[in-house]
Amino acid sequence: MDKIYHIDNIDAYNKWYGKETLHPLVTVLDQHLPLESLNGATLKYDLYGIFLKQGDGCTARYGREKYDYQEGTIVTHAPGEVFSIEWDDKRPMPPSRGLLFHPDLMYGTALGRKIKDYTFLDYGEREALHVSQAERTVIMSLMDQIEAEMQRAIDKHSQTLITDTIALLMDYCLRFYDRQFITRHKQNSTVFTAFQRQLKGYFENGQPAQKGLPSVAYFADKACLSTGYFGDLISKETGTTAQRYIQDAVIERSKHMLLESNRSVSEIAYELGFEYPQHFTRLFKSRTGMTPNEFRMTA
Repeated sequence: MDKIYHIDNIDAYNKWYGKETLHPLVTVLDQHLPLESLNGATLKYDLYGIFLKQGDGCTARYGREKYDYQEGTIVTHAPGEVFSIEWDDKRPMPPSRGLLFHPDLMYGTALGRKIKDYTFLDYGEREALHVSQAERTVIMSLMDQIEAEMQRAIDKHSQTLITDTIALLMDYCLRFYDRQFITRHKQNSTVFTAFQRQLKGYFENGQPAQKGLPSVAYFADKACLSTGYFGDLISKETGTTAQRYIQDAVIERSKHMLLESNRSVSEIAYELGFEYPQHFTRLFKSRTGMTPNEFRMTA
């Protein structure tokens, strides 16, 4: 049976390296996977993490999927994430540099207020960030700054200086991810086209009545992507959120149903997957400015 490690505090993580804990809520380390005993183990984090892998030979498994870390790959995780690690025992572990910080570090800070903007923290399998040499240099420099600040005595400025630098690092990762979405436009267009086809088929096959309203998570799973990455991909391709795109499709289909049949609003709502007809009426009015019955009467 695979070993399971629950990583819930910085000090315990530092002890794997025999490293002194300079700050109780944040650490920077030069090797993410220090122990051979971790090969094949499952790790659960209650911390935020950003890891820069330099070299190949290491594979992370998220659920059923694998991702091979190549030169210059950034992997992130948010609290609650679970994954396993595997590597080829015949090859040395690739060098890496990692930043971990506890959610408590962010309380009352600008980073805490904007952490939800960094949607890439929830990305999963095959969604790591590939960076150039210049981009790697930026990430390494910011980690160096954080480590240098940790080596100073903690004072009233420490939290702000550390979290502001982490936020800057996150901002750069966000920029690099935006660049990666652009360079992968062709592949992403293929995903989007499949999404459009699957969304149409979801209605035509009568799935809403059986499974409920179509969800972002449903189509993300179809694409073998995390919900966060899939949502960002659709947003980059369409200029709107995946949830909004699905809702707009629901409204367009409901308009045809209202005009082409004598079914009641409640019957249409249930057929579209709404649990309660009033939820359908509320959504319809928010999109069109009128209730379903008003639309039917004025069309």
